[in-house]
Amino acid sequence: MILSFLLRTVILLCFATLATLRLAADESPNLPAAEKGVCTKQLQASIDACHQAGGGWVRIPSGRYRTGTIRLKTGVHLALAPGAVLLGSQKLEDYATDIVGCNEAPSFNRCLIYAEQASDIGLEGPGIIDGQGDPKVFRYSSDPKNVPERPMLIRLVKCKDVRFSQINLRNAAAWCCHLVECERVWIDRSTIDSHLNGNTDGFDMDTCRDVFIRDCHLHTGDDAICFKSTRPQPSENFVISGCMISSQTAGVKLGTSSAGGFRNILVQDCIFRNCKMGTLKILCVDGGRLEGVHFSNLIMEDCEGPIFIRLGSRGVVYDRPKEIVYDRPDVKADPAPVGTLRDCSFRNIRASVRTKMGARAGIMISGVPGACVENIRFEDVEISFPGGGTPEDAARKVAEDERRYPEQFFFGVLPSSAVFIRHARNVSFENTRFTLEARDARPLFHTEDVEQLAVEKCGSRVLPEPTFRPVESTGKLH
Repeated sequence: MILSFLLRTVILLCFATLATLRLAADESPNLPAAEKGVCTKQLQASIDACHQAGGGWVRIPSGRYRTGTIRLKTGVHLALAPGAVLLGSQKLEDYATDIVGCNEAPSFNRCLIYAEQASDIGLEGPGIIDGQGDPKVFRYSSDPKNVPERPMLIRLVKCKDVRFSQINLRNAAAWCCHLVECERVWIDRSTIDSHLNGNTDGFDMDTCRDVFIRDCHLHTGDDAICFKSTRPQPSENFVISGCMISSQTAGVKLGTSSAGGFRNILVQDCIFRNCKMGTLKILCVDGGRLEGVHFSNLIMEDCEGPIFIRLGSRGVVYDRPKEIVYDRPDVKADPAPVGTLRDCSFRNIRASVRTKMGARAGIMISGVPGACVENIRFEDVEISFPGGGTPEDAARKVAEDERRYPEQFFFGVLPSSAVFIRHARNVSFENTRFTLEARDARPLFHTEDVEQLAVEKCGSRVLPEPTFRPVESTGKLH
């Protein structure tokens, strides 16, 4: 399945590349310097002229330029020369309102670069696009009833044959790149450095398909790569490879918006460093179907919560724009039924968990009563955990919190030093080794309502012990 969609996507991207080689127009707009005002009209005029000529390049020369919303159109590739910096205006009125907004964050409806139903479009570097998202200008609030407007950096809606290459994106006031119902997307050798403000996600892919992200360097304040699904169709056919990722919230996340679900996703050959609040989050809480998600050949250094897998019943229905409630447990569920989460694998992963917060330390796998997570496999995985759990921690009862926004640390310290599994079926660990950096009163594994748990060729040690001791399926040592 993965190989077939890879082959199909490569072929489609080759056609998109050939189309780019045939581009004719080459616009070099004469733009005023940033200190002289916004260049929105001049830049948009060049984009329009390029589009009308059949497509081509709009080249931004070295220098600093300030703009409000610009709209990419079919056949147009915006190229920023070395030394070129395109700055987002810090005046909200410079951003368009007559565009498709954001279902789960209407306060982020505005954006700097926008395209809708365009094809063969792109952003290319090595220049910089800087959103100037200073929180003193674009105020952050976590209150869903009082959320100030902040512009995203980029939003593309229902676009096809999209390419980002060697582009540098910085300092978004909200999400950095929001792609909605886009197809055949190729992103390579690009960087995101965006953590000035709150909610500064990197790549948000909502109901997209046939997407490659490779050889990128991401440092974000919120989720670095986030798959979303606010439409009935799934987000599907993704390959993420060769990326360096750092985040204050999550390295790679599926969800939380998950109405249509996710399938055929491969994350491989990536390095995660200093990822807080969780490194890999696999979430299906809005009635969708999550299946065929695979992680392999990963390194996690100094990260929190290495893996969080959650099938929940939050049940949000995305029939209208709404601000999502994040940090309250008493949330009323929309009528969406519980979905499914199954067929996920984790292979050849090396991780060191570093945290002073016990609630952010372990692996958590959980469904809800009556709905199990299914077919989860760990193979050739080595993880070191802080340890240090107390007898009181071992006796903790973990709340179900079926409808709450799914964040692992909301559940508190887990009654296991390594793996907590609840409401699950057919979970296996093979050739897996756990190291505890301090003695721990909790068992390695804690299970509730679990069928078919297999633990084979697994070991555990507590430093400074040099050798691993075998682990039983119960999580106890022989």
